[in-house]
Amino acid sequence: MIDRHSNTVISSIVARAQSKTRCYRPLVRLDGASCANDRMTKVFVSVLIDTCNHERFIEEALSSVLAQDFPTSEREILVVDDGSTDKTPEILSKFEPQIRILTKSNGGQASAFNVGIPECQGEIIAFLDGDDWWVQGKLRRVAELMAGDPALGMVGHAIIESFNDASERIITPDAPRRFRLDSFSSAEFFRRHRCYLGTSRLTLRSSVARKILPVPQALIIEADEYLFTLAAALTDSIILTEPLTHYRIHGANLFMAPGAFAGGERRKARAIAALAFELRRALPAAGAPPDAAAAVLELINAEAAQLRLQQDGGMPWITYRAERALYRIQHQNAPWKSRAFHAFAMISALLLPPRWFYTGRRWLGSQSWYKRARRDLLPLPQMTKTNSLPPIRSNHEGK
Repeated sequence: MIDRHSNTVISSIVARAQSKTRCYRPLVRLDGASCANDRMTKVFVSVLIDTCNHERFIEEALSSVLAQDFPTSEREILVVDDGSTDKTPEILSKFEPQIRILTKSNGGQASAFNVGIPECQGEIIAFLDGDDWWVQGKLRRVAELMAGDPALGMVGHAIIESFNDASERIITPDAPRRFRLDSFSSAEFFRRHRCYLGTSRLTLRSSVARKILPVPQALIIEADEYLFTLAAALTDSIILTEPLTHYRIHGANLFMAPGAFAGGERRKARAIAALAFELRRALPAAGAPPDAAAAVLELINAEAAQLRLQQDGGMPWITYRAERALYRIQHQNAPWKSRAFHAFAMISALLLPPRWFYTGRRWLGSQSWYKRARRDLLPLPQMTKTNSLPPIRSNHEGK
């Protein structure tokens, strides 16, 4: 575990990062071929970190950037402190002048991006949340890829989910894929693989990011999805199979664990509804054809409806429609037994008030006998075209 308050450790990390070679290795293409004979064009990279009350995590996030095998003369690190009230500002100050700190009042992720992106001097922007961290080689990999392909505007990649008990799980696509949100088929791919484009695995060409600004202020969370959805419509994008980011699951994630905060679930519901509203307007303007925009919005609308029904109730047929859409999109290749079980379970969605249905489903999912039955007799289907490897024990001591 890194001593989060040790200037000695910080100095050591910075020195190690600065001692790394200042020459790029040959670019490796998606097909694995070496580009040793290609002349690599260098790019200046901005690392943009958004943080708020991450005193337990921000030092590890910053240290993972400083320790990258990437020339310090060819990158900058900007940290947007979104109104932290804990010791985050004090910890950040220990990293100056290696980082540039942008302080603002609390306004959420969209406001942090709206402040940080215009300040970035780099040709590409690599994003990182203050509670995640990068693996070694992340920055070099994405920089080389984008430097060697000027038509490429966005890069995403696999992730390592890292849990408090020190276990880890790799979430990876089955193959690298280049795409653009310009058809229904590409939209189907995008909506099943968008998890590889979230903040800490997102790299954008700065010219693309600036075209999208401003991000609507209502997106206090989900601002990253607004960015990468519109970027997918504006430019060519690639999702890599290498897991280059640790996504920390710590029980207080604004998106993954909204119930940990007072009003968090309702706030998430409002943010996703706002995301659907804003993308309905912005996707056509970004060049997405109607069928592609409709496919993307179908999933987000279903997620918004599910959250709204859990919080405020509604008509049972709306529950049925939302749940069927989510299952169809996320589990396209589910076996017939799973489809049959889901169809049977949907009878209760048509008969019960939504809040009763979701309360009952949460209760059932918490029962050990039900978990055993699902595991042994009818395992939950995996997300279509997305691979989730079983949890492994990690030697990482920061958990």
